[in-house]
Amino acid sequence: MVKRSSTVIAPAVLLLFTLFGFALPAHAVTLEQKLAALSSFTQPTTASAGTWRNAWENQSAWADYAFDWSTDLCSSSPDQPLGFDFRMSCRRHDFGYRNYKDVNQFPANKPRIDDAFYFDMRRVCAGYSGVSKATCDGLAWTYYQAVKEFGDLRVSDAQIREVKRQAERSAQQ
Repeated sequence: MVKRSSTVIAPAVLLLFTLFGFALPAHAVTLEQKLAALSSFTQPTTASAGTWRNAWENQSAWADYAFDWSTDLCSSSPDQPLGFDFRMSCRRHDFGYRNYKDVNQFPANKPRIDDAFYFDMRRVCAGYSGVSKATCDGLAWTYYQAVKEFGDLRVSDAQIREVKRQAERSAQQ
């Protein structure tokens, strides 16, 4: 008998649950389950973008996962530069950054989250043609390069809390 890894099966189950609008059962979520969900939501693919969008639209179904759904959209950059709507792309990007930082798995996942961001913006640009598409693609590339270079400069609240905990432990010793 072939044993399948739960890291392979879990994302597939999550995808089916979200695509068909089923709520996940209420239970304590393990770190492995949370990481599997995060992975399924942050791939640079159409399926992953759709799965994340469905979850984002039904956040209460994911309450047991304690995800951080907060966003500042495109941070200090325009959310809709020249009318190209990158808001949803920025939401998913923020989701990936915030939640991987929260579980101390950010550095290893940052490149994929950034790639998914670029993928999402290119999907926005695919709706245009000619000069508009070229302009949109150029803006998407610029935003992507900015997050690749500077996207990890912000420190999450969880990281600040962890540093404070470590400092308190050191002070007690």
